[in-house]
Amino acid sequence: MSSRIAAALVAALLILTGCAGGNSGSSTEPQSRTVSMATSDPVTLNPGQQTIAFAQTRVIFSGLMFAKADGSITPLNAESVESDDAINWTIKLRDGWTFHNGEPVTAESYVKAWNTTAYGPNAWANSGQLSNIVGYDELNPGKGEPTAKELSGLKIVDEHTFTVQLMSPDGQFPYQLSQAQTGFFPLPAAAYDDLEGFAKTPIGNGPFKIVGSYTENEPVTVQAYPEYAGPKPTVDEIVFKPYTDMTTAYTDVQAGNTDILFVPASRMNQVKADFGERAYVFQGLGMNYLGLPLWDDRYSDIRVRQAISMAIDRQAVSDAIYGGIWEPASALTPPGEPGTPVGLCGDLCKYNPEKAKQLLAEAGGWTGSMEIRYPGGSGLDELYQAYANQLRQNLGIADVTATPTTDFPEFQKLRNERKLTGPYFSRWGALYASQQNTLREFYLETGGCVNCIPYYTEEVKQLLAKADAELDQQKAIAGYVAVQEEIMKDFPAPPMFFEKYTYATSDRVAKLAEGVGSIDVEFTTLAE
Repeated sequence: MSSRIAAALVAALLILTGCAGGNSGSSTEPQSRTVSMATSDPVTLNPGQQTIAFAQTRVIFSGLMFAKADGSITPLNAESVESDDAINWTIKLRDGWTFHNGEPVTAESYVKAWNTTAYGPNAWANSGQLSNIVGYDELNPGKGEPTAKELSGLKIVDEHTFTVQLMSPDGQFPYQLSQAQTGFFPLPAAAYDDLEGFAKTPIGNGPFKIVGSYTENEPVTVQAYPEYAGPKPTVDEIVFKPYTDMTTAYTDVQAGNTDILFVPASRMNQVKADFGERAYVFQGLGMNYLGLPLWDDRYSDIRVRQAISMAIDRQAVSDAIYGGIWEPASALTPPGEPGTPVGLCGDLCKYNPEKAKQLLAEAGGWTGSMEIRYPGGSGLDELYQAYANQLRQNLGIADVTATPTTDFPEFQKLRNERKLTGPYFSRWGALYASQQNTLREFYLETGGCVNCIPYYTEEVKQLLAKADAELDQQKAIAGYVAVQEEIMKDFPAPPMFFEKYTYATSDRVAKLAEGVGSIDVEFTTLAE
């Protein structure tokens, strides 16, 4: 499974009923308020390294900014993040914040952590989140050894103030400092004594402190940190329970053995029937495309690409596979990213098999077979079989098949080597609520999306840079819409679905409230 698929699960805001199991005694005794959550095994709890431990690291650490459910941001550990030119930023921290070992959170806590995360030889997975800071190239040269160990664009002004110089103007920088971009989290001085050990026993600055250490495939328990300087959590303890099979977790939530679950695709068609009001659907930051191999001449005519898009009944696919939960895409970024235009795709994203056949015929028809590829083991079989069936039936192409690879690494290799000859799995789950994130990953050659669309033009690059440079968010949004309009002229690949993040809870949970693109596990209320 792609680490970006797992990025959907980033935490939860909920209200609980009843009391945690395992407590006894009179009803007047205080009872431990515990909630459990099904997750994948986190692998590492170091925020600079993790790629699937969002739920755990998000409560153990706090970032500079916090993204709210509507996509807006507010300072958290930061007092302010300001710039006059979108290049030079001054970050001031709130006083009184401490790590779980009592160390104060200072400017050095951030600067040293960012230097360590960015340093190429460390090979930390979230290094790229800092790639626009001046000096990053010296820490990550294309060839040879690094010529520096620290980002020259970071300067400590005083105990609670530091400055950041970016290589290119970026008005979205404060959004990038919100909770899912864990490469921007601070580290305490104690972490550097044993970074390997720290990954198992992290010392954070967040609302919860780890109990004991992380052991592979064992639950991770965190308890409320009483000295936390941010909004106080109203639950005492969270238990993150690792599952290798989320269908098992689904059954456990039904039985009340686990409290919260990010519903696997294989159960979305039945979750509303199984859980009723305890099934929650939130606007996601995931964008689902049908990638097209633009290196293959058969896809060079825009009418072929348009025909493929119009030959698929998105709503019927969602109804059959996802219980109608996933929303047919009508733009190039998800609605959870503020300013995403409504209906930009127009008729090109609407089911029209007659028009699709006409467009394909006008383009000269189709030659040969069409093999759709997708990563095996990710619960995608039904989706891509549905695509194959509809393209076969509605375009009259006799030989359309959907073939899984063994796993994601094999798929990634085929995509990178341009050995795919047909439509393919293509999606991105944004880590911060800005059109910038999705557009950069899909439509810049430097984007980190390994399964995206090979469509890179100078016009799009320049329009993105212009939007990025805007400090005024409304002007930036207008700029990103202009990027989408430019891309639509070429229609490089069909946008398919705005992903919705779906959760199920045990009957101990009275209400699950939305976070940005997902949920948060930080605040709970237990009934008396």
